[in-house]
Amino acid sequence: MSSVTQPDSPLLSRGMLAVIVAQFFSAFGDNALLFATLAVLKNQLYPDWSQPVLQMVFVATYIIFAPFVGQLADSFAKGRVMMFANGLKLLGTLAMVFGANPFLGYSLVGIGAAAYSPAKYGILGEITRGDKLVKANGLMEASTIAAILVGSVAGGILADWNLTGAIVACVVAYAIAVAANLLIPKLRSARPGQSWHPLRMAQQFFSACRVLWHNGETRFSLLGTSLFWGAGVTLRFLLVLWVPAALGISDNKTPTLLNAMVAIGIVFGAAAAAKLVTLKTVARCMPAGVLIGVAVVAFSLQHQLLPAYGVLVVIGVLGGFFVVPLNALLQEHGKQSVGAGNAIAVQNLGENSAMLIMLALYSLAVKLGASPVATGVGFGVLFAVAITILWVSGRKRV
Repeated sequence: MSSVTQPDSPLLSRGMLAVIVAQFFSAFGDNALLFATLAVLKNQLYPDWSQPVLQMVFVATYIIFAPFVGQLADSFAKGRVMMFANGLKLLGTLAMVFGANPFLGYSLVGIGAAAYSPAKYGILGEITRGDKLVKANGLMEASTIAAILVGSVAGGILADWNLTGAIVACVVAYAIAVAANLLIPKLRSARPGQSWHPLRMAQQFFSACRVLWHNGETRFSLLGTSLFWGAGVTLRFLLVLWVPAALGISDNKTPTLLNAMVAIGIVFGAAAAAKLVTLKTVARCMPAGVLIGVAVVAFSLQHQLLPAYGVLVVIGVLGGFFVVPLNALLQEHGKQSVGAGNAIAVQNLGENSAMLIMLALYSLAVKLGASPVATGVGFGVLFAVAITILWVSGRKRV
């Protein structure tokens, strides 16, 4: 079994290219399958409330399996764990092709996604070193966002054309991802020989949580990324109500296109972070986090489509510049303390918990009758204040 990549290895090594290709097709499948599964629910006359429940089921798998997937990633070669996880996604999608309950099939895909995440990010610290780690994270984020854009559009178009064909396309995407995983060099496992007793695994996971949350730098990263992704999923739902309220447009296409503007901006922000930020200068990303909140306020006050597109691209650029260095910081310190896989699993728990909390607060605001514009302004102000507090409190640590 080979050892990890040497420090002088090129960024775009065979292993890195295989990881990026696998990530693109895996994320493509995830996003195309979401729209295809929503179409299945509509076709099978499920009630409207089933759609957000489907998303909550997916998020819940990350939280439920968080104590176990980190150890899985660190106990075996991460490329093989990625292949196993994509295999679960492939199995869940195949089940849907053959008529399985969409919630059951999508839950299996969610379990695969939960297992995949610690391995895909954890492996970056094993095939790259030092400042290349930030660049590797930039490539990973760019690949993911490109897959989100292409997969979302393809899923919607294919579902309108042929529902079974849309799900089969997801099967093909996951199969390509599995094949790409086979091309990743079989690296040495980070932490072999650990106990597989569920209770002990849970104890080790929560021990890893304590270690990371008590460390100033990793706590800084965990809080920042959790706030970012919680805000991101809330903004996605906010757009659905904001478009008709602020722009007077009632179609389903416009919110999707506006979401795409954020994704495009993240690609450019991630690329800028890879060039301008290193592990030693992570604090450079914090002003971008504060400006995200300011930009959300500016966006919420728009009443024309073209300026709204522009502001959302800016939000995406700021988001990519903000989150990529924080991911790299956690991977580097997590690898040295609790293992990269465990560190990403702890991060997933924080991010998905933040998603559920922020969505609950957003739903409460809507239920209480707050307008989408007022909700957006309040949300932007609170986010800017939260990141400012995090920045000030963490200045001595990063």
